[in-house]
Amino acid sequence: MLVCLTAHQRTTPLESLERLSMLGDDVAPQLKAAHDAIRGAVVVSTCNRFEAYFDLVDGSPVPAMDAAMQQVADLTGLPFRTVRDTVDFAQGNRVARHLFAVASGLDSVAVGEDEIAGQVRRALETARKDGLTTAPLEHLFQRATETSRAVKNATQLGESGRSLVRLAVELAGSRVEDWATARVLMVGSGRYAAASLAALRAVGAVDIRVHSRSGRRRFADREHLIAVSAEDYAVEAAYADVVVTCTSTTTEYALTADAHGEARAGLNTPQVVIDLGMPRNVDPGVRGLPGIELLDLETIRIHAPIDEFATLGHAHEIVGAAAQRHAVARRVHEVAPAVVDLRAHVVALLAEEVAHHDSPEAEAALRHFAGRLLHGFIAKGHTLAAAGDGAEWLDAVRTVLPASVTPASDEDAR
Repeated sequence: MLVCLTAHQRTTPLESLERLSMLGDDVAPQLKAAHDAIRGAVVVSTCNRFEAYFDLVDGSPVPAMDAAMQQVADLTGLPFRTVRDTVDFAQGNRVARHLFAVASGLDSVAVGEDEIAGQVRRALETARKDGLTTAPLEHLFQRATETSRAVKNATQLGESGRSLVRLAVELAGSRVEDWATARVLMVGSGRYAAASLAALRAVGAVDIRVHSRSGRRRFADREHLIAVSAEDYAVEAAYADVVVTCTSTTTEYALTADAHGEARAGLNTPQVVIDLGMPRNVDPGVRGLPGIELLDLETIRIHAPIDEFATLGHAHEIVGAAAQRHAVARRVHEVAPAVVDLRAHVVALLAEEVAHHDSPEAEAALRHFAGRLLHGFIAKGHTLAAAGDGAEWLDAVRTVLPASVTPASDEDAR
């Protein structure tokens, strides 16, 4: 049984999402260990969402999900009730529809964003490396990647350059007179730095400096940027026209209201601060400093443009159709153990009968008859399974098969 717990910026209070985002992808082993009914787990953690996908033993999902949410509460320091009220829960085919929409960028602040499909793929790869996936989870995430490609190929959402970073830079554009002469400071050289740099260069920014809080210069050297040391950071941040923070360091703010206000004392030049961090990189109090406009994730979400309804409608139709096909394929897969048993039984009987006949014509006739018999039974099973009635066919096959035939287990079929 597939279920998921999701928290994202559209529905989750920013304070709770900050705590959840600190968990990261590597929390999956701890969530899997939360309850014996959890067979596999994949975690998708980005700057504005935390989602955990589970494969559970059939039965009520409530005990396992309560245990998983308790684990999340323990790891984040949030009360269990807050976690329970914060995350959304889905099971069955709603899981596929949700993940397919997420992978296609339909559930993002910047609708159709480029990065999310790659993040979904990497989440599966991480879980696979840690031995946390199961066949149902593998199928689910592989279909999500395929659906993402289909949406981008068939709609305007396939246009390149859609991302949260680019949306933030576009919103800042009305506050920046000329990107070509603007002095820009990037704070952070991790996984979002490359996307931030590409967005800045796309609008014409040239004077771009970067400060790595860990002291690493590799990103600055590779991209031919000016590296800002810890000693020079406060002054550079004060004199920059635009500051973009995208660091995953969570121990303290990259900009605090007191320190930044002191560094900018006497300066009257306007400054735009773009905080792409989750948890937040910038002290919200910076917004009250003279001349500063702070664009954080909450502000960006509020001002995100609404894409054309026709485009979004077409994209959701593709996602819905893909989710339906996934459901049908999954139901057909569930009768696979009985198909294996039935085929093995008929093949064994065929071998016994063939052994009693020396005539090639008789053997050919027997094999033809067995093939037609199996085809009819199996086709009927697949048809019933696709319609949601596969359990009746499965029970019927197991009823008529001799007790000596060892049923293929459900786990083997997975």
